[in-house]
Amino acid sequence: MADQRIARIGVLLLPKFSFAQLGLVTEPLFIANWLLGEHRFQWQLLALEPGPVGASSGLSIAAEAVPDDGRGFDIIFIIASFELKLFSDHARLHNWLRCAADANTILCGIEGGTEALAAAGLLHGYCAAVHWDNLDGFRELYADVDACLDLYTDDGRRMSCAGGTAVLDLMLHWMRPRLERDIFNQLKHHLIEPRARRGRSQQGANAAEAHDVMHPLVLQAIELMRETVEEPLSISAIGQRLDISVRQLERHFHRDIRVSPSQYYLHLRIARAHRLLQQTDLPIAEVAAAAGFRSLEHFSRIYRQHYGCPPSHDRLQTPQAPSIPRGH
Repeated sequence: MADQRIARIGVLLLPKFSFAQLGLVTEPLFIANWLLGEHRFQWQLLALEPGPVGASSGLSIAAEAVPDDGRGFDIIFIIASFELKLFSDHARLHNWLRCAADANTILCGIEGGTEALAAAGLLHGYCAAVHWDNLDGFRELYADVDACLDLYTDDGRRMSCAGGTAVLDLMLHWMRPRLERDIFNQLKHHLIEPRARRGRSQQGANAAEAHDVMHPLVLQAIELMRETVEEPLSISAIGQRLDISVRQLERHFHRDIRVSPSQYYLHLRIARAHRLLQQTDLPIAEVAAAAGFRSLEHFSRIYRQHYGCPPSHDRLQTPQAPSIPRGH
């Protein structure tokens, strides 16, 4: 039996949010209302300040100022993407979210919105789906949250989503018990979405370097590299653990990825440093050590070669900041 009660939905947009993710939240709600011929889903776009909110794409959308007490909604989706550090100690945002939680409102973080919930202390002991690119920084900042690579999580009063197209999977999951079966199937048909992936499905890649087809030994080597980023092994030590010669390992890497094992290993390490620099306030020396660099001078030189700026100039994840190493 579908829950036919009107659902009151708040959609909180933090500056530099993803416009695509907003569409993936609201479009299924609109289509469902259209199919039903009634406004079963009623949503408000909210912002910390009244007026237009700028998205990461440069587009803006009008939103209402959040109500004073954070109450009056069945569920609130928090959508954020870039510049999350600016909201890590935002007292007004955190108090508003806590007030909503006290009112027994379901809170759902989408991509960076999950970090907003964690910063407010509202995910302590919960499992949270985090985008793979934010996982290192999130785990460093919120050790009390069980961060995972699931597409989305649903723990009753807390929900989270890694972002991207997983937002649609999350919405279908949440809307399914609130729609009659034939309406739900029509909704999927109109969205041209036959799937509806489960939340525990893993994100398709846990790093930007993932490739479709690789030799098993290359995959094993990469996994070993990931496990030893802070204490890097020599390539010969990796070969010994995998019972393969360095020459054979290099041949497999060049054939499958077009780079040497040492180049790939360095890319993993410098990419981890890049994420920690942008997503946390860790001192640069600690970031360097977390990426396996014992010399700060060496780290700074390698970082500049990869990202075109010194580490000290790359401390906030913005649409304009470096995203991938040059030449990759």
